[in-house]
Amino acid sequence: MAAEYVPPVQKGFGQLVDSIFLLVLVYCSLLAPLLLKAPDKPVQADAVKTQVSWRELGQNAAMEAQWRKLGYGSEQAKPIVTSKFNYEIEPVSLTVTALAILSYFVFVLRVSERQYRQVIAEKFQE
Repeated sequence: MAAEYVPPVQKGFGQLVDSIFLLVLVYCSLLAPLLLKAPDKPVQADAVKTQVSWRELGQNAAMEAQWRKLGYGSEQAKPIVTSKFNYEIEPVSLTVTALAILSYFVFVLRVSERQYRQVIAEKFQE
């Protein structure tokens, strides 16, 4: 009669290392866009000097109130409101991200295969 299978238990230190590693990865992934941000384009002096109304910016009274709560006047908000989002894909960032995801996927597959083979060997050993 075969003994009941008892899977290996990860030690507390291993769980701590795994948790810290995952926290560092999450922190770095959230911080990376801030560190790799392209420098802002300088605002032209004549654009700031021109008086602009909230209506010209397409903002209604509720939007204006929210801008004021954030501490922005119409002149300060103009560059933010009128700038369009940049949806350009940066090939280097895309490649690095794809390689990181692919590397993690390969790592998980290899570790899983090793653990799977170990479980099979333990379960069906005679």
